[in-house]
Amino acid sequence: MSVMEIVAGSVLIFVSLILVLIVLSMESKDQGLTSAIGGGYNESFYGKNGGNTKDAKLGRIARVCSVLLFIVTLAVNIVVSIYFNK
Repeated sequence: MSVMEIVAGSVLIFVSLILVLIVLSMESKDQGLTSAIGGGYNESFYGKNGGNTKDAKLGRIARVCSVLLFIVTLAVNIVVSIYFNK
């Protein structure tokens, strides 16, 4: 194993663990049958300022981590395929 593979694997593990922890710390938005019947319209302070809440920030971080995980995974696959096809 090269140093590049070890570093890339460590980054993949770290980013995936961070992503799992972020998703687990987010609150569920499931309102069940009540929102299906009533439409789920929320006109509260948190509904108007949804971009400033903790869940909105965690959602943005989760999106960044998932894109980073995708990019690192592709990069590792490309580097390993080039490295082993010599």
